[in-house]
Amino acid sequence: MSQATATQSNPAPGFVKHPGYSIKLEPCAKRVRVFLGDECIAESTATLLMCEGRYVPIYYFPRDDVRMDLLKRTDHHTYCPFKGEASYWTVNAGGKSAENAVWGYNTPYDEMAALKDYVAFYWDRMDAWFEEDEEVFVHARDPFKRIDVVLSHRPVRVLHGGKTLAETSDALFLFETGLPTRYYIPRADVNMNLLIGSNTVTRCPYKGETTHFSADIDGEHTPDIAWSYPEPIAEVHGIAGYICFYNERVDAIEVDGEAIPKVETPWSQPKK
Repeated sequence: MSQATATQSNPAPGFVKHPGYSIKLEPCAKRVRVFLGDECIAESTATLLMCEGRYVPIYYFPRDDVRMDLLKRTDHHTYCPFKGEASYWTVNAGGKSAENAVWGYNTPYDEMAALKDYVAFYWDRMDAWFEEDEEVFVHARDPFKRIDVVLSHRPVRVLHGGKTLAETSDALFLFETGLPTRYYIPRADVNMNLLIGSNTVTRCPYKGETTHFSADIDGEHTPDIAWSYPEPIAEVHGIAGYICFYNERVDAIEVDGEAIPKVETPWSQPKK
């Protein structure tokens, strides 16, 4: 869907200028529901899941499966060189209002013609999303992303502030497409005396909801140095209760006695 053909009358200038740019539209058979307040705004088993470059996946709903009576068109518009001009709607439902929370392409470019008569929602402007009967957080799950959780008896040690925070030969190595390897350590092998609970909660569409831990070592406080999934989703249930340390925030994580390289990620702390 990203290549122009000789028969196209309205080709996208974005693809003409960037012929290698990739936008995939995948038909999705899951029942996907969107709520604002306690009202279901959209429910469909015929969504299109858009996977575009470095962006998170986005569900597009057939307008017939959307409560268009709860939407009011606004004067807001945006432009995409790959898709065309987008129109916007404000949602009023469940005693709430979400301004310009829905968009659609009335006359998309030829390569994205499948988007005609579909609309999409800003995920964070809605109150709840469900795939079948399971709530999904943050964004739709990418079908091209893979997570593997593998038991390893290679020795893992976490060092910070001159102390050993954790040491184990029973870690679960979590390999996730596009991200550094993470090392989930049994709580029994973590020095919990050096950690205190944090109020920070984050959500991951592939794992679930976290709790976080900070470190207090000889008067030095390092916030949110580690996290855990008390009740992860079924696909990664094995990591339940294990503790994982941010390599970006501890002094070192050693595997087989060698410190693993540090890389910049969205979770890296600002440099002082």
